[in-house]
Amino acid sequence: MTTQPPRDNLRGGAWLLTDMSVNITALSIVKWLGADYPAVQIVFLRALAGLVLILPLIWVRRASFHAIQDRSLHMLRVALSVVTLSASFYAIARVPLAVFSAVGFTRPVVTMVLAALLLRETIGRRRWMAAGLAMIGAFIAANPSQVSLTSGLVALPIMVFAGCGAVIVTRRLRAAPTTVMMTFYTAGLMICTAPLAALSWVPIAPNHLIPLLMVGALAQCAQLCFLRAHHHGEAGFLSVVSYLSLIFSVSVGYLVFDEVPLPSFWGGSVLVIGATLLVTLDLRALRQRT
Repeated sequence: MTTQPPRDNLRGGAWLLTDMSVNITALSIVKWLGADYPAVQIVFLRALAGLVLILPLIWVRRASFHAIQDRSLHMLRVALSVVTLSASFYAIARVPLAVFSAVGFTRPVVTMVLAALLLRETIGRRRWMAAGLAMIGAFIAANPSQVSLTSGLVALPIMVFAGCGAVIVTRRLRAAPTTVMMTFYTAGLMICTAPLAALSWVPIAPNHLIPLLMVGALAQCAQLCFLRAHHHGEAGFLSVVSYLSLIFSVSVGYLVFDEVPLPSFWGGSVLVIGATLLVTLDLRALRQRT
């Protein structure tokens, strides 16, 4: 019998704050340079840098690659991730950071709905109401009537639905070793985007190469911080702390990119956060009853 270490929310919260800081740094680089390069090229460079970083881990844990199961699901996860990251990097370069972050918060609710439709998970009336509330909040936060209706806004729902689809597939792969999941994800992204990146390749300015490669390194570091956060902290506590990413996004958008959030952003964000809290509390109550 194995015993789990006691939860330490303070340590988990510190890891999650580090994850947010590293992630917003990576997104800021993409926002700074993303309009100059095709999104698929940035995804390729991100995957390339990430794969180089995890090669030692792959070698050490190479035994976990014996008798890999569910290869088709692994490939589906990679395909959905290619769409998610490409849409994400395309959008972040063209919409305010605050709007990008607010729309991203609809993912837990959209994942819940997709799980009900695809995995036949039961959803009560309360969570269906939360789903509708989150969608309304995201629309208000994005405020297409005052924010230019660009292709960046169009990419946001693609990012959300493809990303939620990838989460659903990941749930089906929960028995797969972590190293296998990371390798399929990173190597798959690189292989799938390589032909498209080659066709649309834009020569990289010398002073842009290191920042672009840093996106991949920072993404891997953020993933590690995220995993450590959930190893130490309770999910309910971390879900509340995660809302601080809105503050991170708004602050960076204002201080670095001169983006001033509109009043509608705050109103929409309150609805999205309220909907996500409604779902979280409902799930916790359900677990306590079972």
